[in-house]
Amino acid sequence: MKRAGLVGVPRVRPWSWQAFLLGLIVVAASAAIQGVCVALGAKLYFATFLPSLFVLGLVAGAPAAIFAALLTVPLVWWAFMPPVFEIAPLTPADADSINLFFLLAVLLIGLADLCRKAMAIISRGGLKSSGESAATNSQ
Repeated sequence: MKRAGLVGVPRVRPWSWQAFLLGLIVVAASAAIQGVCVALGAKLYFATFLPSLFVLGLVAGAPAAIFAALLTVPLVWWAFMPPVFEIAPLTPADADSINLFFLLAVLLIGLADLCRKAMAIISRGGLKSSGESAATNSQ
């Protein structure tokens, strides 16, 4: 039987400096891709950051993904929200975009963490039966 996991993708230990460095690299790469999308006319501020947060959460764990999400907001505010390359007061629409990004980031990072834990359980051989299940009624 084949073991579950990301084939060919090394997993980084959470809370290590490698995980946070990978988070920084992922944010920089996502910003570069977002810059290309903006140059082509896209107005979605966080479009490239959300999938990368999920993948980062799978590979490096929740702490690195949370670090990347917190780093993303000031970067997007400075580099992509008008006026570009300056920090200006947020419009209500921009504040809503940031709030929606935080909501989606929390949900995606949580899902990635659950998937990471499930892969760890499966790679150890799965859950072991203790004989008596809490769901069964012995009466």
